[in-house]
Amino acid sequence: MQFKANMEVARRDFKYYIFDWDDNILKMPTKIHLERKAPDGSWEPVAVSTSVFAVVRKKSGYRPPADGGWEAAYRDFRDDAGGAELFLRETAAAIEKVKRGEEAPGPSFETLRRTLREGRIFAIVTARGHEPETVRRAVRLFIDTVLTDEERAEMMMNLHGYRAWLDRRTEFGTDEEELDYYLSMCHFNAVTNPVYRKRVAKSSGDGSAENAKKFAIRDFVEHVTHILQRTGGIFLHPVSVGFSDDDPRNVEAVGDFIRKELSRSFPDVKFVMYDTGDPTLTNGRKIVVSDAARR
Repeated sequence: MQFKANMEVARRDFKYYIFDWDDNILKMPTKIHLERKAPDGSWEPVAVSTSVFAVVRKKSGYRPPADGGWEAAYRDFRDDAGGAELFLRETAAAIEKVKRGEEAPGPSFETLRRTLREGRIFAIVTARGHEPETVRRAVRLFIDTVLTDEERAEMMMNLHGYRAWLDRRTEFGTDEEELDYYLSMCHFNAVTNPVYRKRVAKSSGDGSAENAKKFAIRDFVEHVTHILQRTGGIFLHPVSVGFSDDDPRNVEAVGDFIRKELSRSFPDVKFVMYDTGDPTLTNGRKIVVSDAARR
């Protein structure tokens, strides 16, 4: 079988992305279960979207369920009790709404699409609690249902090009095998997953969700730089890592983390943030957090 490889990938810039999922890639229908204070002073159950939760989470009239607390509030964001299949069904439904024009895509939807088409390594870093394989399956669903046949063919040519360049391959596996290899090079981190948080706590002493997100970002940047060392030097082309998130708290926390820590550890990497919380901006607000010392 003849395989086409796009060897032009060796001349590209080194550009990588870290994506949040909910309201950033897709507007997911998954609900957070809360209790809302009624006029008579009692508390009644209410399920809210992630975008509504971002508004009401600090209001005194809302609280997590009395029975189960925050674990119960986020029960649909984990794999147990059917949460994995729910996530995949809701991902498929959200994609279909986008394809039918019933729902606008998330602000980073097209960026993920282009990243896949170009065969670039990426990471999904979400506040959900799923297993990595579940998030990976959602990305595979995105590939299978969003990319056109022409885009998939372009992706495979680029993946073959990277394998020929970086791995010195002259023969390739089937499309399924090469796609599996590509996705194995990407990172899929749901930072409230209990196993992942234990790993973070063991490594850094702090297993909080905020620190777990920072850990995931640093881990991905280290992963990328290790891969680039295989080129004979990571500065053959400009290196940049972009992070997109719709939550202003995450944007502020990650921006501060990049400025104070990552930019010092990786002075030759350009870090860019995309604040996608403003629905009036198609691709979000671009913020160059730290420019590379050498270009």
